[in-house]
Amino acid sequence: MILFDWGTYNGLSKLRIAAALGMKLTEIPPYDLARRRGEEYYRSYREFAEKAFTTITGHAPYYNVVSVDRDVMERSWRALLAAARNARLAGARIYNLHLGWRAYMDQRDLDHAIEFLKRLTSEVPDMVVSVEVPYTRRMLGDWQEIRALREAVGEDRLIVSVQLENVWMYEMGVSETGAFEQADRETGEEFWRKVLTKTLSLSTGYMSLRFSQVIGFALGRRILKKRVPLGKGYPSLEPLSRALAEFMVKEVRGKEMGLGMHVIYTGPPETKYQDTLTLYTSIMKEAVRHL
Repeated sequence: MILFDWGTYNGLSKLRIAAALGMKLTEIPPYDLARRRGEEYYRSYREFAEKAFTTITGHAPYYNVVSVDRDVMERSWRALLAAARNARLAGARIYNLHLGWRAYMDQRDLDHAIEFLKRLTSEVPDMVVSVEVPYTRRMLGDWQEIRALREAVGEDRLIVSVQLENVWMYEMGVSETGAFEQADRETGEEFWRKVLTKTLSLSTGYMSLRFSQVIGFALGRRILKKRVPLGKGYPSLEPLSRALAEFMVKEVRGKEMGLGMHVIYTGPPETKYQDTLTLYTSIMKEAVRHL
C-alpha cells in the first residue's frame, strides 16, 4: 500500500510524460474542461489514464458559483455542470471546485452555493466534489462554510480540498497584510499539523491536498497571489514536508483510517514536472524517518 498518490495537472498530450515519471495521479486541467472538445477527447483521456494512474481528478473551470445576476449565475452553473460531466467521461472520480468570489457578503452566498452543489451532485451522481478553501475572506468556502456544505449536500459526496498555500495565506492573514516573508518566518510544523487535522475532519474517502509556492501583488485594495516555481516563493516547503510526512504515516496510515490521500502540485506549467518530483521527494525523504 503506497503512502499517497501524487502528480500534477495534464492535458491528454502530456499524460505519457507524467506516467513515464512514475506519477500516480493526473488531474484534467480547467482549460481542458472549459473548451469545447469532442467526447472522443475525454474518452481517449480516460482510456490512457485509467491504465497509467491510480487517481484521476478534474479541476472545474474558474467560474464564480454565486452572482447577484441570476442569469449570469445560471450560465456559470450550466458551464460547471457540463465540465463535470466531461470530467467524469474522462475518468475523474473527484471534481475539484473553486467557489469563487462572494457576491453578497452574507448568508445568501452560502445558500446559492448549496443550491448549486445539490444540483451538481444530483446530475453527476458517481463523482465526489472537493471544494477548495480560499486564500481571502472575500472568497467563498472557508472551513465553517465547507462544513455547512457537507451537512447540506452529504459528507460522502463533498469533501474539503486544501490548497495549502491558500490556507496559509488565509490563516496567517497574508491576504490582508501582504506580509509574505514575515508570515513565512512565523510558520512552523505545528501550524501545518493543525491545518492537516482540520482537513482530516472534513474528509471522507479521500484526503485531498494541493500545493504551490506563491508571491503576492496588489490590485487596488486586494492582495492577490501569483504561483511561482518551487524555491521562488512562499510558504517554505521544509516545515510543511516534515509535518505532512509525519501526519501521513502516524495518523492516516498508522491508525488505518482507510482514506486515499493525494497531493497535487499546482504550480506554473513551465516547471511543473521538475517541481512535482521535488515536492514528492521532499515529503518522502521525511516520511521514511517514520516508516
